[in-house]
Amino acid sequence: MKSLKRIGAVVLAAAIASSLAACGSSSGEKNASSQADVSALVNDYGFQWEDTSKPILNEKGSQEIKFSVYSSKNASALDYNDMKIMQDLYDQTGVNVSWENVSESVYSQQKSLIFGNSENRPDAIYHAGMSSGEIIKYAKRKVLVPISDYLDYMPNFKKLLEERPDIESQLINIEDGKIYSLPRIEEMGLLEFPNLLFLNTEWTKEVIAAGKVSGISESDLKDGLTLTSTQMSQILAYFRDNDMNGNGKTDDERPLSFVYNNWQGNQCDLYGMFGLNDNLEHRVIVDGKVTYTVTNDRFKEATNFIANWVDEGLIDKVSFEQSQDNFLANGKGMETYGAFYWWESETVVSNPEHYIVCNPLIGPDGDQTICVSNNPEIGTGELVIFSDCQYPEVLLAYFDRYYDPFVSAQINYGPIGIVYEEELDGNGMLVQKPLPEGVTTDELRLQNAPLGVINLGEYAWNNVVHMEPRAKLRLERLEKVAQPFVDEKVIPCPNLQFTLEELNTLSNYESNMNDYIRTNLISWLMKGGVTDGDWETFQNDLSGKVKLPEIQKVYQDAYDRYSGK
Repeated sequence: MKSLKRIGAVVLAAAIASSLAACGSSSGEKNASSQADVSALVNDYGFQWEDTSKPILNEKGSQEIKFSVYSSKNASALDYNDMKIMQDLYDQTGVNVSWENVSESVYSQQKSLIFGNSENRPDAIYHAGMSSGEIIKYAKRKVLVPISDYLDYMPNFKKLLEERPDIESQLINIEDGKIYSLPRIEEMGLLEFPNLLFLNTEWTKEVIAAGKVSGISESDLKDGLTLTSTQMSQILAYFRDNDMNGNGKTDDERPLSFVYNNWQGNQCDLYGMFGLNDNLEHRVIVDGKVTYTVTNDRFKEATNFIANWVDEGLIDKVSFEQSQDNFLANGKGMETYGAFYWWESETVVSNPEHYIVCNPLIGPDGDQTICVSNNPEIGTGELVIFSDCQYPEVLLAYFDRYYDPFVSAQINYGPIGIVYEEELDGNGMLVQKPLPEGVTTDELRLQNAPLGVINLGEYAWNNVVHMEPRAKLRLERLEKVAQPFVDEKVIPCPNLQFTLEELNTLSNYESNMNDYIRTNLISWLMKGGVTDGDWETFQNDLSGKVKLPEIQKVYQDAYDRYSGK
């Protein structure tokens, strides 16, 4: 095995941008006006940022400079002050960070109070969850530090932005061209396709044996099975009418299940049977144009088709009411699911070996499309620094270390010594330790990993840390049953930055539009479909009183800026 310290130093050194003298910064007005302060930090506290394998502050700096960071945390997680990864980072950087942890609900309640209290603010907020509108508002009030003025002290992050202008475009405040927050980057290629269709093969064998489905045999029941909507309806009807789980009842089988409007395992892929790339926002980019699926007449056709499946009991009506937790709980124990949408069968059912993953269903007119979600793999607004912070250069140099892939892996999954072995494998990659008895992977991770500010992408997966086995399994499935069925003209809508005027338009209209679409759609799906007259009224309302064209223009203008048009 290779030495972790030696390999880590090599990787870290490779990530360092060219050395920059503190007094020679060209990053902006703030740096130029604080040269004396930085010189004092260098002279008095040994402040250095260029070599990311060495401490940021000397012993005196560690003792005399302290930062307070406020953060929500998962209920299962240790206090961040007690996490090994935080203690390790202190040992490596010499930067003394005191964490104040609260629950997500408490943070939600206190957020505006924290930003408004100039007398008693922390130095930074981690897991900040800042929207574009909030950043514009607080940037105008000079509440937030413009992080882009301090990039010279952040070699990892600066290098990342230079290599990935697309990420920079998702962070820049359009109003003044500066960056005010640090992102979370975890790129696996998974979130774009959160709905895979799983089918119970044991039950389907009975359907085939009974001669109730045409065109397939038992030998076809393997991953990558393609079914038409007609075949699927035949299978689901048999599930509905028979005691498939053998408990003497015919009313506890759930032919097709999902969690309506959930971020994963939702209903959207059913619209792919009609050539529509639907998602929870009903908004995608088609050939460079922001497109709303609800304006397409085929959306009416698809809704009526799906509503008919609901009316016939082929889709379990509980799918429109249940929470994600209830959906997962109901899949355990006795088999009740004939087919369902989710990322993986292993999470949902007790006998995943009884289920195969299918290709997208072929619709009545021959359409076969996987839908594309807008779930971002780049999370903006993850961390902000308050302008009250006395030494933002030091704190940002500290958080810059989080973007080193070795550190990112530990921030995301847990530290070396608890989750990973002290020694790397022969390829210089982190090695997973055996799980403690009675502890699951998720439990160990949530207890020891703060999550948040990271950069895990292609380089990290190939050179630093292995994906979890379940993530690899998802990717293998997506390569087989999702990616081949993506319309090449369609991409998800990325994180976009808006002007203040655009944000005002969205604030005034978008919530009302979303509520209007949501209310009508659930009514149509649960009550037999939409009439021609109701559909005409719906389209007129979208164009008129709920202002879809105005909203669409905002997204198009923002996307054009993002794509450089």
